[in-house]
Amino acid sequence: MNRLFGLNGIVGLLLLVVVLLSVVTGLGIQAWKTQKAQATNAYTIKDKEIKANNSQNAQYYQLVK
Repeated sequence: MNRLFGLNGIVGLLLLVVVLLSVVTGLGIQAWKTQKAQATNAYTIKDKEIKANNSQNAQYYQLVK
């Protein structure tokens, strides 16, 4: 197992760092795109008597288009 895929030492470490940074960058870009799309997706609350921990809360708001 010393020569897994023929890479070891500093070359393997650099390859690992590049792959991890690529994954982090890709996930960060996806999160940014999602935030950008949802930031303009406003909603209004129809009723002011909503309980804090109720699974039926989704019926009290609607998306504004």
